[in-house]
Amino acid sequence: MFKIAYIPGDGVGPEVLSEGRKVIDAACGKTGAGIEWVEFPVSGEHYLKTGETITDEMLEKIEMCDAIYFGAIGHPEVKPGILERGVLLKLRFYFDLYINLRPIKGFPGVPTPLKNAKAEDIDIMIIRETTEDTYVGIGGAVKGGSGAIEGEFKGHIPDFAAKIRCEAEKREKDDLCLQVGVMSRRGVERIMKYAYGMAEKRRKHIVCVTKSNVMQIYGFWDEIFDEIGKTYPSVKGEKQFVDAVTQWMVLRPESYDVMVAPNMFGDIITDLGSVLQGGMGMAPSALINPGKMAMFEPIHGSAPDIAGKGIANPVAAILSGAMMLRHLGEEKAAKLIEDAVSLALSEGAKTRDLGGTLSTRGMGDAIARKVEKLWEG
Repeated sequence: MFKIAYIPGDGVGPEVLSEGRKVIDAACGKTGAGIEWVEFPVSGEHYLKTGETITDEMLEKIEMCDAIYFGAIGHPEVKPGILERGVLLKLRFYFDLYINLRPIKGFPGVPTPLKNAKAEDIDIMIIRETTEDTYVGIGGAVKGGSGAIEGEFKGHIPDFAAKIRCEAEKREKDDLCLQVGVMSRRGVERIMKYAYGMAEKRRKHIVCVTKSNVMQIYGFWDEIFDEIGKTYPSVKGEKQFVDAVTQWMVLRPESYDVMVAPNMFGDIITDLGSVLQGGMGMAPSALINPGKMAMFEPIHGSAPDIAGKGIANPVAAILSGAMMLRHLGEEKAAKLIEDAVSLALSEGAKTRDLGGTLSTRGMGDAIARKVEKLWEG
C-alpha cells in the first residue's frame, strides 16, 4: 500500500487532479497496486483564510508519504510570489527535489505546430536541475542615488553588497541590479549521473544544454558533463548552446533523446517542448530526489481564467500519475495508463485545447474506460 500526499491546490488543479486520481484508481484496481490518498489543504484559498502557505507540520506529515501528487498553485487574489515561494520552492528545497523530469512525447491524433513532424518523431526526456543556477534567489538591486540595498543582498552577502554599492556609485550613482548563479560540484555531478543513467536506458544519446561560450558558470557545468560521460562509454554525449537547441528542437525534434540542462535553460526548453507535443495540457512532470521523495504534477499551472468551467485538459495530470506509479515500481499500472491515454486520443477523445469537445470530466472518463478495455484485452 502506497501513501500519496494529495495536494489539489488552486484553479484547475482540483479539476484535473480529480481525473488523474480516477484513472490511477482504475489502473491500480486492475493491477492490484494499493493507494491511500492523504489530502492536504494547501492552496491560495487556504492562505487567504489562515495566512498559511505550507506549515512545518504539513511537511512532516508529507515526509511520511511515498510521493506527492500535486495539482497547481496560484490564486488571483494572492500577490505573485507568495504561493510560489511558500509552497513550490518550499517543497522543492525541503525535500531537495533536484531533478525535474519532463518527458516530451507526441501522441497519435494530437496536433503539433511542427509542419513536417509525426507523433513518433517527438520523444525527448528533458532533465532539468532545479536547486542551483540563477534561481537560487541570491540577488538584488542597489539604488545608486540613495545607496539603499534591496532584495536578497541585504543580510545574505553584505560584503558583496557593499562592493556592488561602490560600483553603482562609480557609475554616477546609477541603479544597479544583479542576480547570482550558483553551481556546486556535488549539485552538477548528481544531476549528470542521473541523466547519463537515463540515456543508458533509452537510445544512448545525451545533449548537454548551456551557454558556456559566454558564461563561466556553464563552462563548469560542461566540464563535469564531460567528466561523468567518461564513466558511461556506451552513451554518446554532445554539448549544444541553448539558442541552437531552441532551433533544432523545432527543425529536427527526432534528433534528441535525453537532454540535460541547468535550471534556467531547462525551464525554457521544457516549455518549448510542451508546445511541440500539443500544449501545456499534454505535459506531465516529476520532481525527484532518488530514493527519498518525489512530486508529480502537470506543468500548466492554475489557469484561473478557465477554472471552474470544466474545460481544462486533464491528460498532463493523468500522465503525471503514470510517472508516479512507475517511480513507485508499479510498471504495469503506469503502462496501462499511458496506453489508455494513447488509445483514447487516437480514437478522437479530445478537450477543447486539442480541437475537441470533451469536458475535463469527459476526458477523464474516456481514458478510464480505455483502462478497462485494455485490461480486459
